[in-house]
Amino acid sequence: MIVAEVVRSGFVESVHHGSVAVLGGTSRGDVTTPIFPRSSSKPLQAVGLVRAGLVPRDRSDLALIGGSHYGEPPHVRRVRDILEAAGLEPAALRCPAAYPLSAAARDDWLRRQGGPEPILMNCSGKHAGMLATCVANGWPWETYLDPAHPVQVAITEAIADLAGEPIAAVGVDGCGAPVHAYSLTGLARAFLRLVDAAPGTEERRVADEMRAHPELVAGTGADDTVLMAAVPGLLVKGGAEGVVAAAMPGVGAVAIKIEDGGQRARTPVLLDELRRLGIDVPVIEELILGGGEPVGEVRAVRVS
Repeated sequence: MIVAEVVRSGFVESVHHGSVAVLGGTSRGDVTTPIFPRSSSKPLQAVGLVRAGLVPRDRSDLALIGGSHYGEPPHVRRVRDILEAAGLEPAALRCPAAYPLSAAARDDWLRRQGGPEPILMNCSGKHAGMLATCVANGWPWETYLDPAHPVQVAITEAIADLAGEPIAAVGVDGCGAPVHAYSLTGLARAFLRLVDAAPGTEERRVADEMRAHPELVAGTGADDTVLMAAVPGLLVKGGAEGVVAAAMPGVGAVAIKIEDGGQRARTPVLLDELRRLGIDVPVIEELILGGGEPVGEVRAVRVS
C-alpha cells in the first residue's frame, strides 16, 4: 500500500509503497512476511553479544556496537579502543573498507590523503563488539563472520528470542556479517522488549546506552541521533533498504519497510506513526529541491 508521496511544486510526482507494523496502534500492509531488517537488527545483535559474555570496556560502547556510526573521529577512536582492550588490531576487522558516512569526516579524511579503511565503515563498531566477545570467550576470532561460529549462533538465538519468532533465513549483510530474516511485527516486538525490559537486564542495558548516547548510534545530523536526543526514552534504529524501527516504553513500537528500498520515505512515515502514538517528535523534513531550492517534500500518506 502507499505509505508516502513525493510532492514537487504541489504536484504528486511519485509514491512509495510499504508496510508498517505498530504495537499500540494500527498496522498497515504486510507485517508478517519475513524481511531483512538490515542494520535495524543491530540493537538485537548487541543484546546477543552481551548475553554471550561481552563485558564492554565502557558501558557506552554498547551504543556504538548497536549503532551505525558515521565515521566521525570519536567513533573511530572508540572502535580502536574496543579492539585494543581485547588485544586486537584494526586489521582483525572483517568488514569492507569504506569512507565515513559523515560528509565532513569524509572530506577531512580525504584532505589527509587517507584511503578507505574497515575501521571507518559504519558497521565497524558491531564487528569490534563481535571480536571482543570472541576474545572474552576464548573463541577463534579469525572466523567470527561464519554463521556457524559461536558468536553468530548466540546472535541468531537472541534475535529469534527477542522477535518472538523463528528466523526465516540467514543471508550476508553489506558488512559481511550474517543478516537475519524475520517479520516487521517481530522487529517491533523486539524493540518494545528492549525498552520495556527491567533495569539491569541485557536488553535494557543496550537500550539505555543507545538512548543515553545517541551521538554514538549514528552521528551529527543523522535522523536516529536527532530523534533520540530530542525525545527522552525513544529508541530508534534505521537500516538499509528503507527499514527503520522505534519504540517508546509504556507506549508502543513501530517498524517500517519501504517496499522499493528507498531511504527518503522512511523518516516521514516514522514521524507520522510516532505522532499517532501520541509521541511528540521534532520536525525532520525530507525536502525536494528544484534549482537548488526547496520546492516540495516527501510526506506520509495518512489512512483513516
